[in-house]
Amino acid sequence: MKRLWDISPPVGPGSPVFPGDAEFRLHWSWTLGPECPVNVSTLTLSPHTGAHADAPLHYDASGAPIGALALAPYLGPCRVIHAIGCGPLVEWPHIAHAIDATLPPRVLVRTYARAPQGWDPALAGYAAETVERLADLGVQLIGIDTASIDPADSKQLPSHQVIRRRDLRVLENLVLDEVAAGDYELIALPLKLSTADASPVRAVLRQL
Repeated sequence: MKRLWDISPPVGPGSPVFPGDAEFRLHWSWTLGPECPVNVSTLTLSPHTGAHADAPLHYDASGAPIGALALAPYLGPCRVIHAIGCGPLVEWPHIAHAIDATLPPRVLVRTYARAPQGWDPALAGYAAETVERLADLGVQLIGIDTASIDPADSKQLPSHQVIRRRDLRVLENLVLDEVAAGDYELIALPLKLSTADASPVRAVLRQL
């Protein structure tokens, strides 16, 4: 049996969200009892809660919703690269040590030694140039263990604009605390939400 690493944070009351975004709420519509054979709940949450995949619609008014995207980029070989404590941006020198001719088409970057329990306004994002260079090398998906590939206070979202222009896919809010640098199989399929700008994913890594 190949080892699995669950790289998704738990989702529930108190899950951190971007300030002003919808918080997680669960309401029990039906509950087990003499007149009801089942429990049924209703969820209210932002699609950017927990580990999630952004759709082009999130950063492009004419972009595709998450349910229209091909699944192939979210499944297959990936490389986890450590850039712990890199600062506000993952610059090319932070990851160059792990770039070689065998680079898979999916790259996940770990910036935290230990993921924070709440919202981190000083989260690290990708430098736009780093995303461009990864795209030049054939990378189709980038991921990070923070809530965004751009700094939390960014208004221009330069790295999001690179993935829009280069047609890359992105995963955010991963938990890579227990994951050593190296190559794995990524499995992180978004839901087929036909009009949404993102989707939660249950992201896992599997031993190659």
